[in-house]
Amino acid sequence: MSSRLSTVAVIFVLISLLPSHALAGPKEDVHAATMKWGETLGQNEPDKIVDLYATDGVLWGTLSPTLRSNRAGLRDYFVGAFKVLPNLKVNFGEQLIRVYGDTAVNTGYYTFSYVKDGEPKTLPARYSFTFVKDGGNWMIVDHHSSAMPGAPR
Repeated sequence: MSSRLSTVAVIFVLISLLPSHALAGPKEDVHAATMKWGETLGQNEPDKIVDLYATDGVLWGTLSPTLRSNRAGLRDYFVGAFKVLPNLKVNFGEQLIRVYGDTAVNTGYYTFSYVKDGEPKTLPARYSFTFVKDGGNWMIVDHHSSAMPGAPR
């Protein structure tokens, strides 16, 4: 085997041993940050979810008419959400991710599920997350979520 072919083979083997996220691009990274938000939401721990937002992050939440524009407001929102929607989980539907350098927008829909009075419930909603890259992390700087409207009558 020629030394050039050997070098190519070694490079191929080394690349195949890298974790798959090492080869991910910015869209995949934003998708992963969104999935991390969903997993963290399912832990029902307000402080952990607030840590995914930039220090100047804002939230128009599904359950409140109030804009949350500081960490205390974000925490208050999630404390209330976890009380109103016990055992809260989220499943994401279609996502449209666009990346503009160190800023990205993920727009789509998700369905919240929870258990109220022993009965499973769902709440379909639409969202927009705007992320900014802070070091190696994509942080949420703007999050809008609203209940999915019903069909027109």
